[in-house]
Amino acid sequence: MNSDTDQPANLNFAAATSALQARAPTNFVNPYSEFPTLKNPRVRFTSADPFVPTYVQSNFTNVADPRSAYASRIKGRQILLERSVREGKAKVDQEEKRKSKRERKEKKAGASGVEKGMWKLAEEQTRFDLFLPLHHLWCGYMSELLGLSPPPSTPPSPQTPIPNSSAMHAKLVKADFHGSILTVRQNKNPCIVGLSGIVILESENAFRVVTKDDKVKLIPKQNSIFTFSVPLHSTITDPKTIPSPNDPTRTDVNPKSFLGPTSTVLDIPHLEFELYGNQFCFRAAERAGRKFKHKETIEL
Repeated sequence: MNSDTDQPANLNFAAATSALQARAPTNFVNPYSEFPTLKNPRVRFTSADPFVPTYVQSNFTNVADPRSAYASRIKGRQILLERSVREGKAKVDQEEKRKSKRERKEKKAGASGVEKGMWKLAEEQTRFDLFLPLHHLWCGYMSELLGLSPPPSTPPSPQTPIPNSSAMHAKLVKADFHGSILTVRQNKNPCIVGLSGIVILESENAFRVVTKDDKVKLIPKQNSIFTFSVPLHSTITDPKTIPSPNDPTRTDVNPKSFLGPTSTVLDIPHLEFELYGNQFCFRAAERAGRKFKHKETIEL
């Protein structure tokens, strides 16, 4: 019985083995065999088959036709690359040299004006009358800048022609205001409204003035509207030609058109202008080379 049952099993195994061998591919390679020696194993690229197209096309995994996709989307296009590490390092070294050179110059020049306390006046120097000569110089500067005419021989009347103030705007926005008399007309802080004095220092964001009470005040430009005045006529005259107010023989000129030793531009015929601080937040040197455009304002 056992011999009879074993014989059909052997026959079935042999038949299955022969069937598998018939189905196996003819080019079957043993995975455990050694690789054959390759001749010239280096990859070579030519102008007809360069590396970049081959590499890019091999990474197009979701494209049906990588060659046409490369030709339509990538071929012939320029790509901006980052600067090389060597060039970036050279630029950093150059910037460090410039910085060290600038620091050496500053160290050689010494402390700045703020550190030295140059903008702090002693109590005996904060006097309004000490800065009146500076104000008179500013009036002469305005006379030259605006090309003002000499004072008339008779007191001004309603028929006296007044200079065109609109032509002065382009010059005034670039002018130096050290020595002028500024008055705060409007500000969000009511404590400084009406404050007036001679400008002794102008910074980017503030005016430092000396008031008639012999006090130094710092007025911010932001959210402020100032008024200042310029002479109606030129103040550049020979002191010998200035008549005395009590001299009745001099009728050729009007003594009220001249600046006295203790008078200001507000004591003679003058033109008054408004200055919007929000549009004036520049240093004096920066304003001299800046081009301002005429704009309407709705401030305050």
